[in-house]
Parts: sequence; structure tokens; C-alpha cells
Amino acid sequence: MLDTGTTGIIVGILLFFMLTFGVHIGVALGLSGVVGIFLAINPQASFAQVATIPFSTTNSFTLAVIPLFILMGALASQAGLTTDLYRAAYRWLGRISGGLAMATTLASAIFGAACGSTIVNAAVFTKMAMPEMTRFGYDKRISAGCIAASGTLASLIPPSVLMIVYAVITEQSVARLLIAGLIPGILSAAIYMLGIYFIARLYPKLCPIPDERFTLREKISSLKGVWGIMALFTLVIGGIYLGFFVPTYAGAVGAFGAFMIVLLKGRMNSRALIETFKDAGITTSTIFIVVIGGIIFARFLTYTGLVRDVSDWMLAMELAPLTYLLAFAGLYLILGMLIDPIAIMVMTLPIMFPVMTSVGYDPIWLGVISIKLAEISLITPPVGLNAYVVRSSSPVPLTLEQVFAGITPFLVMDVLTLALLIAFPSIVTFLPNLMN
Repeated sequence: MLDTGTTGIIVGILLFFMLTFGVHIGVALGLSGVVGIFLAINPQASFAQVATIPFSTTNSFTLAVIPLFILMGALASQAGLTTDLYRAAYRWLGRISGGLAMATTLASAIFGAACGSTIVNAAVFTKMAMPEMTRFGYDKRISAGCIAASGTLASLIPPSVLMIVYAVITEQSVARLLIAGLIPGILSAAIYMLGIYFIARLYPKLCPIPDERFTLREKISSLKGVWGIMALFTLVIGGIYLGFFVPTYAGAVGAFGAFMIVLLKGRMNSRALIETFKDAGITTSTIFIVVIGGIIFARFLTYTGLVRDVSDWMLAMELAPLTYLLAFAGLYLILGMLIDPIAIMVMTLPIMFPVMTSVGYDPIWLGVISIKLAEISLITPPVGLNAYVVRSSSPVPLTLEQVFAGITPFLVMDVLTLALLIAFPSIVTFLPNLMN
């Protein structure tokens, strides 16, 4: 058997080449982990991981909440809740400078409370909002950037798939993490909207004010379309916060609630139902492949002692806690330019989580910071996943260069939000600390 250092180098090179040649990140992580265990321990140990981990991972009661939340979002979209949300937000904000973009941000944030998937969020609002914003004369860059950035809000605002993945990897409370993301998610949306307002005031040609006006009665009338999302959010997050049910039960209740809303609105037929379940299944499978591969890779890191060795080496430097945090943030941002957020988390947290908690950082607060960094990675070039989703889903002709150009001011806003969360940790920990 090879020594740990040699095995680590071989596995690192193997993983790098597989990612370079386009191998799916979950498959690349899994194969690298299997090869590493094969070389460092023995063939039987590596085959045992392949035989047991896929079942033990997908058989997890905690991870069962992921497909339920994804299904809830898919059903909410099928019910037309996004259209109702967008219409209401536009009627209330349309006449403000940058109001249409602000309406998109607000509607996207609220839909994130029933969705949990940034990809679904970005795709839905690209198809809906992009034609509207360009029709009213909005610059395509700012429109695309707004949609791509707003889509990431589903990562923080509960329910969040990334929060669940973080909880599973770090063995933290799913309920506390979901609740912890609520205030930071609202803060992120508020900073986006404030930033849009200032951009529109400085460069009014980018965001012209529509001529269309609405009476107060029409504005109030539009709110009746928001009841579905608010009911789901109250049911799921309220139930978790008050301790009525655990997150997995909340996911089941939310999915059933979304299904009932679809039936009440008369927007369900057999073909739509099949497509909704199929899309939810594909999204879930993609996430689970990454998680399974990541856990196999994490087992390699643990069995060979690499986690302990790297953690001990980093802690032995006795740096200031803020230095470790900056290194953690830098690692996320660099990897975010290359791979998707779930892969980043399953690759980095087995090593970095023990280091960060050892120097005094609260694990729940660290989870929200990790998710915020993952949000930023979703819109950073060259592999900002949400940018590609917006580009491919847009009914309006759009280039990647235009999307990334529009994203730039939102990256600045994200850095501001991140700085506030770091400077004032109670923004994150306030609500979880009130839970029983």
C-alpha cells in the first residue's frame, strides 16, 4: 500500500484530470475516492465503499427532505404561483426607479421560500421576467444579471437544498440551519433591491419607468394571488420553528400543500403531473450523485488521515480566526469559478469544518456563511451556474458576456452582505437561538 502523501498526490491529479475532461463532478469525486482507498488501504475496503455508501446515503431520513422540497417547488411553479407573485410585485413596485427589476427580485425571493432550488428559481423567472423587462426597455445586461443573482436567494431563504447538504456533511441540525437562513436571505434581497434602485437613479436609461399605472384597488387585488406561497411558507417554516414537525415531515406537508393548491387552481392534468414529477426526480438524482461521490471522497480523506493531517497542519500555524475565515472564503470563491456549490461543500467541509469550529466559529453561523459564499459562486465566471441557466432559458437573445456583465454589480452587493454577516454574527444566530 502507498503512503498517505503519495496517495493524496495521485488522487488529486486524477480528480483534476477528470474534471478537466468534463467527467460529472459526482462521478469524479466517487472514482477518486475509490482509487484513493484502493491505493492507501486495500481493494476490499474500496469495493466495500462502493457497495454500501450509495444505499446508506440515499436511505437517509434527513436527505429525504431534498426531493420533497424540490417537488414542492416544482408543484408551486406548476400552480402558477410565480406568475401571481410577479404580477403583484410589479403592480406595487413598477413605478419606482428600477421597479421592474426590484419586483423580479422580490418575487424571486418569495418563491425561494417554496422552491429551495436556485436552478429552478432562475429558470422560471428568466422565462417570465426577461421578456417583460426587455419589453419595457430595460437593458438586457441588468435584466439578466438581476434574474441570475435573485435566483441564488433560494439557497439562503428556507427551505434550502444547500442548507440540508451542509447539515448532513457537518452533522448539524437541519431545522436550526433552515431558520438561520431566513434573516440573511431577507437582508440579501433588500440589499439587491436597494442596489437596483441606486443603479436606476444613476443610469435611468438602463431601467426606464413604465408608463403603466395601477390604482390602489388594483394593487390590493393583486395580493390575493400571493396567498398560496405565503400559506406554504407559513406551514413549512412556521411548523419547523414552532417544533410541530421535523424538516422531513415539513417537506412532505409542503409538497402535499403545493399539490392541493395546484388542484384548487385547476392547473393539473396527467401530462403536467408526470412532467412535474419527472423534473423533480432528475434534479434530485443529480444532487444525490454529487452527494454520494462526495461522501466516498470524504471517506478516503478520513480513512487515510488526510483530514486530521491537514487540520493539524493548519491549526499549528496558530493564525488569527479572521485569517482562517478569509482563507475559507477565498477557497470557496476560487472553486466556485470551476465547479458547482454542492460539489464545493462536499469537497471542502470534511477538512475545513473542523478547522473553522476549532478556532471558535459557530457551526450554524458558518453554515450560513458557506451558503452565502456558495451563492456568490453561482454567479461568478467562468462556471457561474445561474448565468448559464439564464442564458439557456432566456426567450430573448442573450450572450454569456451580457449575463456576466449584468451580474457584476450584484457581486459587489453580495460582498457587502457577506461583510455584514461577518461583522454582525447575531444576524444569523438570533432566530436559531430562540428555538427550543
